[in-house]
Amino acid sequence: MGPLRSQSVSTLPGDAPLPSTPEAYEERERARLRFADDIIARVLDASAPRSLENTLSPFDDAAGEIDSVGSQAGLFANVHPEAPFRTAAERIGQEAQAAAARINLNRQLYDALAALDTEGSDAATRHYVDKTLRDFRLSGVTRDEAPRRRVQELREELVLIGQEFLRNIRSDRRTVTLRDVSELAGLPADYVAQHPPAPDGTITLTIDTSDSLPVLLYAESDDLRRRMFMEYNNRAFPANEDVLVRMLARRHELAQLLGFSTWADFITADKMAKSARNVAAFIDRVAEASRAAADREFTRLLNCKRSAIPDATRIEAWESSFWTERLRRAEYASDSQAVRPYFAYDQVKQGILRIASSLFGVEFARVNGAPVWHDSVELWEMTADARLVGRFYLDMHPRNDKYNHAAAFPIQTGARGKRLPVAALVCNFPGGRGEGDPGFLQHSDVVTFFHEFGHLLHFLFGGHQRWIGVGGFATEHDFIEAPSQVLEEWTWDAATLATFARHHETGEPIPAPLVERMRQAHEFGKALGVRRQMLFAQLSLSLHAEDPAGLDVGARVESLTRLYQPFPFVPDTHFHTGFGHLEGYSAVYYTYMWSLVIAKDLFSRFTRSALLAPEVAQRYRDTILAAGGSAPADILVERFLGRPFDFKAWEIWLNEE
Repeated sequence: MGPLRSQSVSTLPGDAPLPSTPEAYEERERARLRFADDIIARVLDASAPRSLENTLSPFDDAAGEIDSVGSQAGLFANVHPEAPFRTAAERIGQEAQAAAARINLNRQLYDALAALDTEGSDAATRHYVDKTLRDFRLSGVTRDEAPRRRVQELREELVLIGQEFLRNIRSDRRTVTLRDVSELAGLPADYVAQHPPAPDGTITLTIDTSDSLPVLLYAESDDLRRRMFMEYNNRAFPANEDVLVRMLARRHELAQLLGFSTWADFITADKMAKSARNVAAFIDRVAEASRAAADREFTRLLNCKRSAIPDATRIEAWESSFWTERLRRAEYASDSQAVRPYFAYDQVKQGILRIASSLFGVEFARVNGAPVWHDSVELWEMTADARLVGRFYLDMHPRNDKYNHAAAFPIQTGARGKRLPVAALVCNFPGGRGEGDPGFLQHSDVVTFFHEFGHLLHFLFGGHQRWIGVGGFATEHDFIEAPSQVLEEWTWDAATLATFARHHETGEPIPAPLVERMRQAHEFGKALGVRRQMLFAQLSLSLHAEDPAGLDVGARVESLTRLYQPFPFVPDTHFHTGFGHLEGYSAVYYTYMWSLVIAKDLFSRFTRSALLAPEVAQRYRDTILAAGGSAPADILVERFLGRPFDFKAWEIWLNEE
């Protein structure tokens, strides 16, 4: 049997995330929350002595059920095409968060877990108990009753604020209107064909990535690029101005109630970094390491612009991608537009499944006829040695009111012998418009696909621990990006790409010399990219590292842009109102770069000339991916590397050309 196959089913098993109506959905999820409450009640009624069987196991079941309800609610709120379903999901998400907060503030339950004797237990169980007790304390369980009530109120309010913040971003359907097709000069022919003029001759573009990114890369019209940049960087403005103010204020109050000076101090306490001070030092180190290389890159970029506009003295923010693309064409003979015909969406999808199959010893089968929330969504199963490892949904193309970035959404964290891991991959790639639309991806889209699939594999492989609470993504937040960043490395390997990247018309595999030129071209701009990431990281941290009363967020964005970027700040833009990571990541956007340092070190164990060989990949699967959160991340990394991680591989990557 090959690694890809299809099968048909009429219905999904009981862990399916999709009831037929919003009312049925809410009824089912509330029943699950009541079931979790009943389990906790039985834990509290259990007679001493406390044991894994009468305390930790049922607690794990209840916490896992609540987590699953919240995860499914988060998915539906972001992807369901029907507004009543999205609204219902937001309500259920609020109730799941409230249920989780009640557990974390239940002193009797904390005392029951603290009474467990784990001395004879395995390391994963001891880690789970230690981590759970720490999380209880960070939630405020040891505080007096009145502060605990206020903590509960603040957490519930923050759920509502977070939902409002993301909803405003998701529902902002800004567009850019063109007078006629001549303004699309420079854009790919298939892009132009997919945006036909209206009867009055005008053309409307959205700010979805599939519309906006090609404009910023290829449009010869500086005015069109500027207008697209302005609309994209004003998402959810002004709606999210007040929402963000309330979010920061409530987080600050909550952190102080829990005994921390700031939210940044609180939210980093359970991370690998350990403290906001350590995060600040990390950002400074990375920013300084990239400074000289970024200056050199900017000089080259400005000289490229001057070759066309001799009196140019600056590069505007909406020009940076355009001139970067021009430089890569001129100096590396690399044209990102020309390679798109090698990356038709379905070929890329099939390719990544085959590569994951070969590397990690699994098979994939599409489940035909499965209930889904939109007719473009697919359900797949991953098996190993005829054993079902997990299920995942692919929701890969843009539509109105859908989450407009790319992410792996957990649906159900698995546990060995208890339940199967289920997740959804949500992206916004070209394609999905019916017959005759191959959906040509940028190579950057291919990188994103591999990245998010890395998250998916981590979740599915990690969903077979003894305990739900240490399965899947249950690891430190500043490690969680590393497995996805490791998988990106295969997108720059000619042998890997040749397995699926075939020209749409000729069927010829992408030539190795072209891939090498792409790789060399991609190396240009990485230091500027690192500085941009540090802008986001410092913004994320600094907004939460002080009392937000009187804080001018827009002014902070402007000052940090001037500090970290050579491109002038653009007045009348409000990047922060559309920066969705301020909700989920809050103060810890630094985790992307922290994880990248680890990922470069992990990848150093692979042989670049034989990336499709499975030996190292399967040891990596067993040591890192399948371990889930069963041990602290630094221990997992040390098991794979044979030593603690360091900056050496990252520094080599940063400075190589």
